[in-house]
Amino acid sequence: MANPTALFVIDIQNDNATHPATRIRAADRVKHAGETILKAARQILDDHRTTSPQPIMIIFIQHEDAPGKGSLLKDTEPWKLVFEPRTGAEGELLVQKTTREFGYLSSSNYFHVINGAPYADNALSEGNTFETNPHLADMLKALGVREIVAFGIQSECCVESTCRGAREAGFGVTLLSGAHSTYDLVSEGKTAEEIEREVEGRLREVGVRVEDWEGVVEGLRGLVTCNCE
Repeated sequence: MANPTALFVIDIQNDNATHPATRIRAADRVKHAGETILKAARQILDDHRTTSPQPIMIIFIQHEDAPGKGSLLKDTEPWKLVFEPRTGAEGELLVQKTTREFGYLSSSNYFHVINGAPYADNALSEGNTFETNPHLADMLKALGVREIVAFGIQSECCVESTCRGAREAGFGVTLLSGAHSTYDLVSEGKTAEEIEREVEGRLREVGVRVEDWEGVVEGLRGLVTCNCE
């Protein structure tokens, strides 16, 4: 069997995707895409329970702000994920990160289980999930992962930074167009859609593939139909 692909679901949380006062304008589009993508990915996991390695794994990334630094405080409603790992589901991993500051921050990192799901935590963090969880890349590679497919919120922040981090760590990366977005940048007169395209252009320059999410879902459904081992 081919090496498994890791699907990264980045920072789709109540604050930016659900709450009327704070959610991004394209929240419904991103959530619809996420629901469809996850349905297809989970069908693959369920159909390949006895396959080793499984053809896909799902990484749910959750941002946490420090007190006084933002609204995503641990265990609050804004912090909660819209899409969560299924309790006890093999192949679904929760990874947390904290501060929004940029630049490398070294930290200890450990994995444990919370609410039945594998969980990665660290003392210091930032937008690039790989820099803020320095053992994540090695863990994924040890599981045979060579390709990462990513979507989520916000395009120019944690989505772009994590895609760049994945490339720097040696992974092939695909960003799902239409399944990521951000806030309008009113001060610069830019819409979220314009920022999405700018991010996609920058990521293409570093070797990230950009594909429409609907086409990728059809590919996942084909794998389910094939049920190849």
